[in-house]
Amino acid sequence: MKKYIEINEEVLVNLVLGKRVEGSLFEDKQSGKLTFKAYNRNPYKRPKDKIICQLENGWLKESAQRIKFFNSVRKDVGAVRVGNAMRRELTSAMGELYYQKLIEQ
Repeated sequence: MKKYIEINEEVLVNLVLGKRVEGSLFEDKQSGKLTFKAYNRNPYKRPKDKIICQLENGWLKESAQRIKFFNSVRKDVGAVRVGNAMRRELTSAMGELYYQKLIEQ
């Protein structure tokens, strides 16, 4: 018994090139023909974060929905100096953020 399957031209090109194509095989309700529909396997590509300012020990970035702050200080400098360094860099980053928002308006 022979069955004819309707295949999209893009899928056929990939098959001729020797690529593997994943999809589903079903009977089309309107035409009654067997149809192959390939899955869309393209990965989601999110836009890169915009760097607002580069800090001495980290950075401040802006994505579509968030403001991101990263800071990393060595532990061997002591707890007081770590706190001072982080506070100083956060203050600097916030000043730059306020400046950026002021320019945009």
